[in-house]
Amino acid sequence: MNTFPQATSINEVRNFIDENPLAFVYISRENCGVCHAVQPQVQEMLVEFPMIKPIQVNADKVPEIASEFTVFTVPALLLFADNKEVVREARFVVTDNLHDQFQRVVENYEQL
Repeated sequence: MNTFPQATSINEVRNFIDENPLAFVYISRENCGVCHAVQPQVQEMLVEFPMIKPIQVNADKVPEIASEFTVFTVPALLLFADNKEVVREARFVVTDNLHDQFQRVVENYEQL
């Protein structure tokens, strides 16, 4: 079940990244089986990291998302810390590695 807030425009994504110190952008497509398989795993993982605020963007509905963030394949998982991209994973996501990256970013951010 998808409970990520859904972005409907590129401006909404930009504003989301601006407004959230740790912003996670999940870029997917309608007919992407990998996208639909990875999304619940990431959603469950983010429960452990409440500082990270998620949003999902359907590249079929917001096609400019691909050029804005240089995305060539989906799913694309982007984590921004203070408007700077600090984590990028795409297509085949190893959830253990992603968890470790989230952990490091959150720990470093909390120390600031």
